Amino acid sequence: MAAGTPVALGLSPARRDALTRRIRLLVAATIAYNVVEAVVAVTAGALASSTALIGFGLDSVIEVSSAAAVAWQFSAPDHTAREAREKTALRVIAVSFFSLAAYVTVDAVRALAGTGEAEPSLPGIVIAALSLAVMPFLSAAQRKAGRELGSASAVADSRQTLLCTYLSAVLLAGLVLNATLGWSWADPIAALVIAAIAVKEGRDAWRGEGCCAAPAAAGPARRQEPDACGCRPGCDCCG
Repeated sequence: MAAGTPVALGLSPARRDALTRRIRLLVAATIAYNVVEAVVAVTAGALASSTALIGFGLDSVIEVSSAAAVAWQFSAPDHTAREAREKTALRVIAVSFFSLAAYVTVDAVRALAGTGEAEPSLPGIVIAALSLAVMPFLSAAQRKAGRELGSASAVADSRQTLLCTYLSAVLLAGLVLNATLGWSWADPIAALVIAAIAVKEGRDAWRGEGCCAAPAAAGPARRQEPDACGCRPGCDCCG
């Protein structure tokens, strides 16, 4: 398990097993949805020469690899083995984010330089709107279970799912502006926003941030750095 992320305090073995099963189910649902999302987004993006849509589709591919890393971690036969796999899972998540950011940045700059102009994409608008509706629920459920279990990788993966919500909003705005006002430059700008968010989330995953295993009764002391559960000032799961 990542440094500073201990076993969740006060959990019975039965509760820990229940949370582990819940995370496995949520990860499976995330993988299934993102496979469909990736196929639709990348195909629509290629047809419309949309950097933002292709980047969004690649993020879906990366989210599948992230969820698969968490699934691999939680497939271990016992808690000790899962703990040993957590750092590797976090590294996979982080590297995935950085790879996405690099690709999208290069392609967005190329588009802004005038080497390609995105066309309107109705399928892209539909998949972006659907993801905007679906992803917050998957993210919240996995984050809640991950926090209670004290798993940094599960929380990091839930943050990547939440990132998909932000990306969906950015993508939807860019696609709608292009379709209604003919602002083709909105597409690569949306892609650059996607890249910037991916860099931040990759950095947080690499550091193992985003999980807090201490009980809520710990109060304000949990916001000191470093505390027993590795929380840092501003950590969004410590509140």
